[in-house]
Amino acid sequence: MEIIEINGVNYKGKADELLSRGENDFSKIDRIVYEILDNVKRNGDKALFEYTSKFDNVILKELRVSENEIDEAVQIVGEEFIDILKEARENIESYHKKQLQDSWITNDKEGIILGQLIRPLDRVGIYAPGGKAAYPSTVLMNGIPAKVAGVNSIAMVTPPDKNGKINPYILAAAKVAGIDEIYKIGGAQSIAALAYGTKAVKPVDKIVGPGNIYVARAKRAVFGLVDIDMIAGPSEICIIADENKNPKFIAADLLSQSEHDEMASSILITTSKNLALEVEKEVKRQTMESERKEIIEKSLEDYGYIFVVRNIEEAIKISNEIAPEHLEIMIDNPFEMLSKIKNAGAIFLGEYTPEPVGDYFAGPNHTLPTSGTAKFSSPLGTYDFIKKSSLLYYSKEALENIKDKVISFSQAEGLFAHGNSIKVRF
Repeated sequence: MEIIEINGVNYKGKADELLSRGENDFSKIDRIVYEILDNVKRNGDKALFEYTSKFDNVILKELRVSENEIDEAVQIVGEEFIDILKEARENIESYHKKQLQDSWITNDKEGIILGQLIRPLDRVGIYAPGGKAAYPSTVLMNGIPAKVAGVNSIAMVTPPDKNGKINPYILAAAKVAGIDEIYKIGGAQSIAALAYGTKAVKPVDKIVGPGNIYVARAKRAVFGLVDIDMIAGPSEICIIADENKNPKFIAADLLSQSEHDEMASSILITTSKNLALEVEKEVKRQTMESERKEIIEKSLEDYGYIFVVRNIEEAIKISNEIAPEHLEIMIDNPFEMLSKIKNAGAIFLGEYTPEPVGDYFAGPNHTLPTSGTAKFSSPLGTYDFIKKSSLLYYSKEALENIKDKVISFSQAEGLFAHGNSIKVRF
């Protein structure tokens, strides 16, 4: 990791470099994605079977996962892990129930009723990565908020292995989360199936969940026909620490993100040059012991930084500029600085709240804004699975009281038929 002593200005270039690391030319990928989308749109299930054979090296007879396959997966993962999934579900449900919104109606003025109606989406699709990148936690984090919001139907797509099987931990998590349908489809073709619908797969209203670059570009392409959660970039962690904190803890937390992939970013901002040097040593030591050593080394070489700053206020300023996906605050009184944090996907306070607690178990959603988008967007939540309708009622007397004002508005905009719809009533 590169150690940089901040002079109040020179961090800006590094911050810009981190925020732009996902900005690439996707023209070649997009051509492939649009071809796949169009093929599935025209040929439906036939195209899905063909792409599964081509990309996943397996010939399927059925796209939908059977109940027997799900039950078998539950047996494979074992009762102990099922209990862990269930406890995580309880934590996630409890947290997301607090996000629920109510419809409301007012009649503050005589003859006028106004309101807002909250309605859940009818059908949602979840993409769950498969193969080596199989994340049962992602199934819980995407499925449970949808259930809490009241979504009527949830379909999950996930790629099969070469034997036509789905990772048992994915299926077990889907069972615990209450997913209604599971399909053995991956890649851009699965996004097409969810967006356009086929004979086997009914179309959805929204698609959520992470995937590779082809999945991400496909989600971007179908946005507008359906809603999507976000276009997620590489994972990030930023740690703010003072001189008293444990370098072993900090190094371990930095590596917990850098092991995701080569473009993941791991940043420490500290007031102590001595701590910076100790963390650097500890990072090297722990990296040598890691099972994902090559990925970590590449990630830290390109996007691993230690900023040494003059004070915690300067550290927070830099963090707010980066707007990290995950922000750990390891200082003596972290709650005292909380009000100054403007931009972060999730905030972890204290030495004993490492980021993986949020990934798996605590309850807040781990689907978070990346690449600086925490400046204007939020973690996935129940609010992502609802829609709102405005409600209006005017009595004849109430409309008559304001008719001339509405007519004047319509004339100012040159939309005379608008005004006439008021006039004809009187």
